[in-house]
Amino acid sequence: MNKLASIVILAACSLVAPQILLAQGDAAAGQAKSALCATCHGADGNSDLAMNPKLAGQNASYLIKQLQDYKSGARQNATMTAMVASLSDQDIADIAAWYASQEVTLEGADPAVLELGEQIYRAGNAEIGAAACSACHAPDGSGNGPAGFPSLSGQHPEYTLLQLQAFRAGERANDTNSMMRGVVERLTDAELEALASYVSGLN
Repeated sequence: MNKLASIVILAACSLVAPQILLAQGDAAAGQAKSALCATCHGADGNSDLAMNPKLAGQNASYLIKQLQDYKSGARQNATMTAMVASLSDQDIADIAAWYASQEVTLEGADPAVLELGEQIYRAGNAEIGAAACSACHAPDGSGNGPAGFPSLSGQHPEYTLLQLQAFRAGERANDTNSMMRGVVERLTDAELEALASYVSGLN
């Protein structure tokens, strides 16, 4: 193996390795540690309230990043900041492993906006240079765990819409390299609503 090939492989591993390390956790331990989380997110991560995100089936690496971002202040939410303040890195990894091991319940997309939602999710909007959501979040909405891209399948449309609007307004800014903000910055309210509805039934 030549020197250049070795450097390329080492660089690739340095990008992937942190995500692999982040994904470690004990789901059984996480179940016990998630007791307080269940108040808002449901015992198995399928929250009853549409404003509280479903955590069931979410990629562990994504959950870990979000919890760490709440703890550091990179993502703002007074309730969540207080909830994670006393959690150790191992606690966070265990809780993430527990929710990742659960199965998300699916919602149902609104037939009235299904076509528009699917078009944007799968093809983006070429006129304004908005990329297809499926490129990062997978055709079935399962996301990309190693890359840290979240699963969207089955998420409450109300919650998804709030996050899309927050990215567009710049109120949420913990997306790596401003990826989400760049994609949604010129999408209309109707397009965001259609997207949020579409992914709620995607599987």
